[in-house]
Amino acid sequence: MLNTSFYGSITALITPFKNGEIDEKAFQDFVQWQLNEGTNGFVPCGTTGEAPTLSDEEYALLTRLCREVVNGKVPVIAGCGSNSTQHAVHLTAQAQNAGADAALHVVPYYNKPSQEGLYQHFKTIHDNSDLPIFIYNIPGRSIVNMTADTMARLAELQRIVGVKDATGNLQTPLKTRQKCGPDFIQLSGNDDTALAFLAQGGVGCISVVSNIAPSLCAKMQAAWRNGDIATAQKINDQLMPLIEVLFVETSPSPVKYAASLIGKCRNELRLPMVPVSKANEKQIKDAMVQSILDMVEAA
Repeated sequence: MLNTSFYGSITALITPFKNGEIDEKAFQDFVQWQLNEGTNGFVPCGTTGEAPTLSDEEYALLTRLCREVVNGKVPVIAGCGSNSTQHAVHLTAQAQNAGADAALHVVPYYNKPSQEGLYQHFKTIHDNSDLPIFIYNIPGRSIVNMTADTMARLAELQRIVGVKDATGNLQTPLKTRQKCGPDFIQLSGNDDTALAFLAQGGVGCISVVSNIAPSLCAKMQAAWRNGDIATAQKINDQLMPLIEVLFVETSPSPVKYAASLIGKCRNELRLPMVPVSKANEKQIKDAMVQSILDMVEAA
């Protein structure tokens, strides 16, 4: 049976920093705001949360802080990915101890494993954890693309429950559904095709833009689930200009700046990520103002 806990608008959380350290209060306040706005789940310690710059202790801290606020209301899918299988197993154990409901594991990057290597990587994580596991397939960052056949092999394992698909290819969710079956949970990893992804067999989106427009993202997903396609399309049209500018530079620099504009965090990142350029600041600010005007007009 499909695990219905994982669906809708799931925010890939930013990590607020203050003078180089995690701003715990800002983070928990941000999660609470997201929850109040209707967000259906959270991913701490993902790419949007600057996971490559976090220590193992910070991984555990962010997952625990998120879990404290959520308190079981919606699922927490902790980012635990690594290109070292042993380290991925360690991070998964930490996440489980910190109260995560599931783990998100990116396809190993840089070392470019074969399809058999991918299978053995995820099987080893599966065999050493009690958490449900989502595969994060993002060839644009990891270089390796997991095939539908490899995913189908993994889907036979009890706790490999779904995928965050950031391939940007809308044929992929269709092929995955055909190979893995309708109970395999497919979540989009691309905001720009999140609505179209639902039509191909998806049930939600792990979203960057929901950091800034959580209510709209949640309402779009809910409209689709309720069969109100016209409303879902209208909201998607409203979101698209904002989506475009939030990827004008490498994420999460644009979304971190956007979040600072609405008072949710400082515009502070950890190297090698740096703040967006002044020219792109203007683009982001203009798109946010227009998005707010559109929402007022629609109301």
